[in-house]
Amino acid sequence: MQMSRKIINKLAPVLCLGLAAIAMAGCSSEENAKGSTKSAETTEPLSHLSYWKEMHKDAAAIMKSYGEITAIKEIEKNTGVTIDYQHPAQGQAGEQFNLMMASKSLPDVVEYSWNNYPGGAQKAIQDGKIIPLNDYLDDAPNFKKLLDENPEWRRQASTDNGDIIGFPFIRPVRKLQTHDGPVIRKDWLDKLGLPIPKTIDEWYTVLKAFKEQDPNGNGKADEIPIMIGAGELAFTGVFGIPNGFYHEGNTVKYGPVQPEYKEYLTTMNRWYNEGLLDKDFAANDSKMYDAKMTGNQVGAAVMAVGGGLGRFMDLMESKEPQFKLAATPYPTLKSGDKPIFGQMDNQIVGIFTAITGSNKHVKETVKFLDYFYSEEGRMIMNFGKEGVSYTMENGYPKYTDSVMNNPDGLPLAQSLKQHVLSADAGPFLQDVRYMEQYAARPEQQEALTVWAEPSNEKRMPPITIAREDNSRYASIMNDVDTYKNEMIVKFIMGAESLNKFDEYVATLKSMGLDDAIKMQQAGLERYNNR
Repeated sequence: MQMSRKIINKLAPVLCLGLAAIAMAGCSSEENAKGSTKSAETTEPLSHLSYWKEMHKDAAAIMKSYGEITAIKEIEKNTGVTIDYQHPAQGQAGEQFNLMMASKSLPDVVEYSWNNYPGGAQKAIQDGKIIPLNDYLDDAPNFKKLLDENPEWRRQASTDNGDIIGFPFIRPVRKLQTHDGPVIRKDWLDKLGLPIPKTIDEWYTVLKAFKEQDPNGNGKADEIPIMIGAGELAFTGVFGIPNGFYHEGNTVKYGPVQPEYKEYLTTMNRWYNEGLLDKDFAANDSKMYDAKMTGNQVGAAVMAVGGGLGRFMDLMESKEPQFKLAATPYPTLKSGDKPIFGQMDNQIVGIFTAITGSNKHVKETVKFLDYFYSEEGRMIMNFGKEGVSYTMENGYPKYTDSVMNNPDGLPLAQSLKQHVLSADAGPFLQDVRYMEQYAARPEQQEALTVWAEPSNEKRMPPITIAREDNSRYASIMNDVDTYKNEMIVKFIMGAESLNKFDEYVATLKSMGLDDAIKMQQAGLERYNNR
């Protein structure tokens, strides 16, 4: 794909071919922390960019560097900038990030969940580790336009002080923010003449039928009507609460101590006692989960659209031809009610490609990364190279057969990773047309629509805890989460009577829960004032 003359003219001053590699040593973080957060920039054009990024496990299985990806090669060709990727070892990103932050010289850019920096992204800025983008937005017209047109995106991309952390990965539409939800064996429902359940009472009726009427037809009472974990949002949400913090009218509350949570636990305890809930619900690992699903035992579960619903239908296609899964709406108490809580990612995912204090070409790097948000950059990042990984059909970018049906037998998730970052993360907008092909089964597309129905108006936005409260908050919530999780399992299994629910609430409060709620409240107020 050739660049337009307009884009070339814009990028020409900084994106030049054939220049010598840039020296990596920059002004130290300590120097930046003492004064301005701007690095000591040079006037040399940008030709190489060192880029620290964790590899997705599907990518790590088939390549050594993201520099091998079709989209990145195309970006480099179009801009004249070579990206020198630095990838932490699999499973060691957090540890290696912390070690890297202790160094005085950092890569030019670091892609990470910067609010996980000790003290959060604001502290990283104060320490001179990263440079906020506020003063450079005029050099990023594509990105600036997105923030101007979407104030909530700007809020999610900023610290409480209003500093823009870096270039984010953006999921612009609801369909891209949803990937998990309740799923049921549609063939079992059809066999028993039952409709898809919508209310909690309808779920009980269906699960009882799954337990008692041998829907898998093997003559054994081996069905597991539903397999979900303790505190599953899809079912706590029935009672109007999540398994954590939420807000009502901007007042922060904690779901697991509300009276409605006792109603949830009472329901789950009944299901467990009647053999409707998987007896191993508190102990299932991925192997057990897969074995039960592919063993034709499970009637319902909560799963992902790709790694769950699509994967199991693929696995069972030849083994059990009648096997069919269908998404169900998030259940409610009453028929006709709209679900309040459902799984939903933020539009700004929280992973930012931030420019570090060691970067000597800040303005040029800003201009380069802004290209990813241009129409051409977005197409490349989501679909790769035209004629190689996609073709245009009636104005629609369609992945080629070599991607969708990999000749080497790679699963689709890995096949895509060879060409694009649409299923990964990075400084660009994810395109919904990617999801329309990745989740290509009609059942998957239906799932994404059905699971997008909850209003989520009580859901907490991506707040941050004040730096001075971080240690205390972490200590409180470590104790709270440990005790809460233990008690939920005991209440559901009947090891503890639900008559002790008030004692359980009092114990959580004695651990400092009210203080944690106040810290969350303060964070929500700061977020709303960004």
